[in-house]
Amino acid sequence: MRSILFSALAVIALAAPAAAQQTQNAIANFIGADGKETGRAALTGGKTGVLIEVEVSNLPPNSWVAFHVHENGRCDAASHHESAGGHFNPDKKEHGFLAAEGPHAGDMPNIYVGADGTARAHVFNNLVTLNDKNAIRGKALMIHARSDDYRSQPSGDAGDRLACGVIQ
Repeated sequence: MRSILFSALAVIALAAPAAAQQTQNAIANFIGADGKETGRAALTGGKTGVLIEVEVSNLPPNSWVAFHVHENGRCDAASHHESAGGHFNPDKKEHGFLAAEGPHAGDMPNIYVGADGTARAHVFNNLVTLNDKNAIRGKALMIHARSDDYRSQPSGDAGDRLACGVIQ
């Protein structure tokens, strides 16, 4: 009986790190303004933030576009993705890396769209997590039509919302 109990505890102990590791990963499937799937992001939580690997198509070719975390996990193309709300900003900061009292936790660097209309980027955000304080699981990733100027309030003058993906 004692060896069965020990074996069961050993299996639980070995399985616990694997379960914890799984919660440090997330995905977001992007939908475009037309409501069709247009790309995907893979998110990996680390000790000091979240790495976001993104690939999204059907964007304006040869341009820089804004990339943000938005506060609501809803991507309704019929509302032009307004359902995602504003930028994720749990600390009530100003928008932008260049703002005196910024940035929002959801502010991230612009990403480049190639000649084929596809943005491919690895972005690290050290102001968020997937599961703890400033958790973004259940929020939305957003790609806008223009680049973020990193200072205009409240959203960097980034333009229309072109692609949105809920972080799951």
